[in-house]
Amino acid sequence: MLHQELLIRLCRARDLLRDTEDPALSVRRVAARTNMSVHHFIRLYKAVFGETPHQCRVGARLERAKYLLTVSDLSITDVCMAVGFSSLGSFSHLFSSRVGLSPSAYRRKFRPLVRVPGRLPPELAPGCFSLMS
Repeated sequence: MLHQELLIRLCRARDLLRDTEDPALSVRRVAARTNMSVHHFIRLYKAVFGETPHQCRVGARLERAKYLLTVSDLSITDVCMAVGFSSLGSFSHLFSSRVGLSPSAYRRKFRPLVRVPGRLPPELAPGCFSLMS
């Protein structure tokens, strides 16, 4: 069984990994902040959360990209760069494979749902948020 302190450190690490404001943040730096070796951190993280730290980081970037594609006027290239990808081709391929639509198709499908500029439509809010209200 994991100690409470270790679980707290892993939860803080998950919060860091989900932060898309610092695209340069690496799994290595997050592991260092938890005072663990990279390999030990990855192993424990996957055991606790069911995904690797890298998968968490990529998922958070893609969620942010979906948000920006829906509510902002940024170009797809600007969205790609804003969420920490350096290659538009890699971003588009990954987005398409994970989301099931290309970034431009995603924008065309969900942009019309925006009723209040800059706000995510309720239809696109994660289910956990609807449970909170």
